Amino acid sequence: MMFNKDQISILKDAVDKENAKTQEKLQKRPERKTEFTTGSGSVVNRLYTPVDIADMDYANDLGFPGQYPYTRGVQPTMYRGQFWTMRMYAGFATAEESNKRYKFLVEQGSSGLSVAFDLPTQIGYDSDHPLSEGEVGKVGVAIDSLADMEILFDGIPLDKVSTSMTINAPASVLLAMYIAVAEKQGTSSEKLRGTIQNDILKEYIARGTYIFPTEPSMRLITDIFAYCSKEVPQWNTISISGYHIREAGSTAAQEVGFTLADGVAYVEAAIKAGLDVDEFAPRLSFFFNAHNDLLEEVSKYRAARRLWARIMKDRFGAKDPKSMQLKFHTQTGGSTLTAQQPDNNIVRVAIQTLAAVLGGTQSLHTNSRDEAMALPTEDSVRIALRTQQIVANESGVTDIVDPLAGSYYIEAKTKEIEDEAYAYIKKIDDIGGATKAIDSGYIQQEIMDAAYDYQKKIENNELIVVGVNKFQIEEEAPKGLLRVDPAVGEMQKQKLVELKAKRDNTKVEETLSALKKACEGSENVMPYVLDAVKTYATLGEICDVMRAVFGEYQQTVNL
Repeated sequence: MMFNKDQISILKDAVDKENAKTQEKLQKRPERKTEFTTGSGSVVNRLYTPVDIADMDYANDLGFPGQYPYTRGVQPTMYRGQFWTMRMYAGFATAEESNKRYKFLVEQGSSGLSVAFDLPTQIGYDSDHPLSEGEVGKVGVAIDSLADMEILFDGIPLDKVSTSMTINAPASVLLAMYIAVAEKQGTSSEKLRGTIQNDILKEYIARGTYIFPTEPSMRLITDIFAYCSKEVPQWNTISISGYHIREAGSTAAQEVGFTLADGVAYVEAAIKAGLDVDEFAPRLSFFFNAHNDLLEEVSKYRAARRLWARIMKDRFGAKDPKSMQLKFHTQTGGSTLTAQQPDNNIVRVAIQTLAAVLGGTQSLHTNSRDEAMALPTEDSVRIALRTQQIVANESGVTDIVDPLAGSYYIEAKTKEIEDEAYAYIKKIDDIGGATKAIDSGYIQQEIMDAAYDYQKKIENNELIVVGVNKFQIEEEAPKGLLRVDPAVGEMQKQKLVELKAKRDNTKVEETLSALKKACEGSENVMPYVLDAVKTYATLGEICDVMRAVFGEYQQTVNL
């Protein structure tokens, strides 16, 4: 206990008297509104005191940075040792165009790359597939084969750059391409650092870029865990994502609860596949959103760290401290950006950046001011990156580890989010786990209800969005937006024609046949995917083999 019970009792009486006095004053001078809430809708009291954290135990609930339960951070020195990875998410049109953007970002001081793939790539189709028409290169870079991946990372030393790839259903294929490119550069897989998102459960929940049913999808994920633990030991094999859950409209506590429930499902699947928890858990990573309610967001990250540490230790018996450490990437909230008065987005992103840093993130992408309208321009990307650099070098918040610790409000809110998130995890356990909760529609319904409540508050002016429902101005149509040339699709199709004409198609068929047998059996598929990639089998060809064996997921949610 941090506080003496008698002192707390005396203080509670004093707080009650103070609140009574304030209520009398409010009759003469009322507050701005009758109830104050966080961005997630939870009530915020006027005042927080030791009474609100009377049950907190410093050693068990806080501890020191770098020590269990990691509430205060996963490293003892945090940003006094080194800054977070400034990992700017980018990708559009062709591999050639995206390669230029990556080199620009590195020149501007980005310390990590994050690859955005176009929609056909995300769902395992080549650019010449009929369903790819009109989507090639639009929301990310088109990658059809190892040849595209070689161009994408041309001149970028993969032994020195950390790369994150936002890819899920075809994650094994894109990872294999990355490994093959590194080998061609003379870099062994043991030296590669980065992350594949590889989180299929949140695709069923909130995003929709799935391919295969849940069971084979989980097999592919655990195959990656097993392969990388031996062959790519520095690689983060999954980024369990709350970002998209929050973008779909969840509250902060739902973001934590549903994300960690997915994490539990992945750990259980890996253990069931025969892996030791301390063999793969240190390479698990997480991905969270940063919204505008700064103090709630800081509390969210701290709560997630503490809850995950307790889950890994108590539920799964992890012994390695690294297995209990929740390490996470953050992206500022895309859904908070507005097309109205887009320069206001610079301020929103700055607040969200500060929240992520005060909350102890390991890496960060900052959105650009124009992303509510189009892919970001170079000028906008530079401002977004400079936002991180200013917070890192000028704000002073990086000089102290967990600088908001001990705040009565922060600690009370951290506990509140932890308790609410744990209640969601327990409910999901009662349903039968994350996959059953997804199939039943429980998680989706909870998110939809929260999103509806949030939108209703905006429309009723209970929540103010500057420039949208208050402080509007007359605006001209935006100029200078980045648009992807529709000819990109035709260019990618021509590349595929040339590739298939010059590759050894006999070898391609041999490796695809071997992959099919591996999928039909129980062997780890990763070596077979890598063999196919090296023959320049295309993404679509490899995914079609898997489709033939595994089938495709059909959404059957009953709401």
